Amino acid sequence: MRPTAAPVLLATLLAATTLTACGSGSGSDPDTVKVSYKQSTDNSVRVMDTYLGEMKKQFEKANPGKKVELVPIKAPDSEYYTKLQQMLRSPKTAPDLVYEDTFLINSDITSGYLKPLDPYLDKWSDWGRFIDTAKAAAKAQDGKTYGVPDGTDTRGLWFDKGVFAKAGLPADWQPKTWDDVLTAARTIKKKVPDVTPLNVYTGKPAGEAATMQGFEMLLYGTGDGTADPLYDTSSKKWVAGSQAFKDALTFVETVYKEKLGPDVTDALDPNFATSVRGDLLPGGKLGIDLDGSWLPQDWLKGSGHEWPEWSQKLGLAHMPTQHGQAPGKVSMSGGWTWSIPAKAGNPDLAFKFIKTMQTKANAQKWYIANSGIAVREDVAADPAYTQAQPGIKFFTDLVASTHYRPAYPAYPKVSTAIQEAMESVTTGDSSVDKAASTYDEELKSATGDQVTRK
Repeated sequence: MRPTAAPVLLATLLAATTLTACGSGSGSDPDTVKVSYKQSTDNSVRVMDTYLGEMKKQFEKANPGKKVELVPIKAPDSEYYTKLQQMLRSPKTAPDLVYEDTFLINSDITSGYLKPLDPYLDKWSDWGRFIDTAKAAAKAQDGKTYGVPDGTDTRGLWFDKGVFAKAGLPADWQPKTWDDVLTAARTIKKKVPDVTPLNVYTGKPAGEAATMQGFEMLLYGTGDGTADPLYDTSSKKWVAGSQAFKDALTFVETVYKEKLGPDVTDALDPNFATSVRGDLLPGGKLGIDLDGSWLPQDWLKGSGHEWPEWSQKLGLAHMPTQHGQAPGKVSMSGGWTWSIPAKAGNPDLAFKFIKTMQTKANAQKWYIANSGIAVREDVAADPAYTQAQPGIKFFTDLVASTHYRPAYPAYPKVSTAIQEAMESVTTGDSSVDKAASTYDEELKSATGDQVTRK
């Protein structure tokens, strides 16, 4: 089933409600810093709420008379971005500090929603501890930096060892090609029919999860890994629907056409990722999940979905390149930053709160709590971090093979066009060729015809 216009209307109404609830904006009290962040749609998962609550206590104790007001936005990714942008448009609704996904930050910078942080960063000695690639994710084309990263992430294949045992697949499974992944999924479908063989996020309701965990994990595994298959840096143009693009779409089409993936209705549910982490994987209902390094944050003690035995139940494998060509594995990396809105009433106080969150001790606490990948060199070298939980070393090692999305203002629109192409082949509404052709037209519109062919 395709989503109708009703959810879009509902999202708009919810956004309006959120804006009204924010009251008089950040500048109404010079002693209070308003911090807006993405709250999990799963009521049981309170990882960020707990962490920020602790940071609030720390900050208020160290700064008598100052207060922190937490302003959570509870919504799926795509709705969160919409609500956040609406809040940033007015000083009446703009908080002092916002949580920005790196994929959207350049769009918000171009729109004039965010404040450059260089005057603060130049005086902050800890900024030299952050790795350059993480810094680059929050830097705009004007050379200024608009966010402080709180970690990065990588992606790979999670698989259920119990399901694999029933299917006669190895516990140390490591596919070498895309075909190996599909072969394992077909084996699960045949031998363990009550389990969903393979999850690949798809379609507009999944938002950036579809683009990044799904499509780009495929697209960046084509070719020899030296050229960006989405954006040509030499010509400064976006790459139209190439053969690599069609190959990635064909993989998605195969998953859903052969019923190797979730039911299409479930796959196009905007909250499906919550079900994957909270129900399907812990319940042994999913064979293979193409997903991110952060999943264990939902399963740790105090998370609301405690699953202490996850590291015994699940295996990890890197996503292979299309034909096993060098470098043999692929990952995508993104992450989030703390940014100060251009219309924030208390920017100085906001940056002071950033510095509280980003001390070595507090940053390390956050990386471990949310299963993040460290972006501070001193934390990454600390055994207390690298040995904190299973999986950290595996996903940290993938940084050497990872790719970053093109950090340009047009990217969010390009991402939406990719999601639409994925959705059309998932539902069977379009062939791969037709979906790629439609993508080409949308790409031209999204980028002002800054398109090249390869």
